[in-house]
Amino acid sequence: MNHTKKLSLYFRLMRLDRPIGILLLLWPTLWALWIASNGHPPWLVLFIFVTGTVLMRSAGCVMNDYADRDIDRHVKRTEHRPITSGEVAPHEALWLAAALALAAFLLILPLNTLTLLLSVPAVLLAGSYPYTKRFLAIPQAYLGIAFGFGIPMAFAAIQGSVPAIAWWLLLANIFWCIAYDTEYAMVDRDDDIHLGIHSSALFFGKHDVLAVMACYAAALAILAYVGNLLHFGIAYYSGLIVAAGIAIYHYTLIRLRMREACFKAFLHNNWFGAVVFAGIVADYFLHN
Repeated sequence: MNHTKKLSLYFRLMRLDRPIGILLLLWPTLWALWIASNGHPPWLVLFIFVTGTVLMRSAGCVMNDYADRDIDRHVKRTEHRPITSGEVAPHEALWLAAALALAAFLLILPLNTLTLLLSVPAVLLAGSYPYTKRFLAIPQAYLGIAFGFGIPMAFAAIQGSVPAIAWWLLLANIFWCIAYDTEYAMVDRDDDIHLGIHSSALFFGKHDVLAVMACYAAALAILAYVGNLLHFGIAYYSGLIVAAGIAIYHYTLIRLRMREACFKAFLHNNWFGAVVFAGIVADYFLHN
């Protein structure tokens, strides 16, 4: 196999052809960077976190496919993934994930000790998440912690500590993650039942749509509370109102539990994260 073909396979394995995961991981990190810096994150820190987000999400995808290599072959949507199809050997995937994680670690070396220490649980969370589907009833909650761990790291990098506001943001991200990843799980519900894999869609059962909307509501309520603590104004809350409208739109997509519509709702969550971020940026701009 030539180098171009191999790089193409690695590109697919890291899901760089499907950037939605990077965006869902990036938005809460950007929320935290802007809040921790009062709207003025240092350019170097911003570069490190954006690049690190891409690297760690890529490493997480590789580990996910490695962990699920014997499961993916039984699912039509995933049977042609590089490891499952035999185009990339499992040991190659492990080396690739390790290289990506190492690159991410080297990237944060200029930052303070607390940020370096927090990178350890961040890596452990990213690497262990794929295995939680075997025993956790709602693995999406664990994913929310993994996807949101850039939040305390961002505060640590800028402020040298992790204040209570960071944990509130992380909690909001957990609820948001349960919402959007349940929409994703609704796409694979039948396959998960057949394979004996846990997911929030199965846990919530016939109340899955209600649970998704409740998680959106919880995320927005916590974000509103964060705004109150930070004395944010109309720009921030306007962003939350638009985000609420997006959540309602997602209800219209998932209420009939059609696979394509549920997947569309999942992908559309990029805009939920984006409008919350836009509200944060606008509020700091108006008040500075």
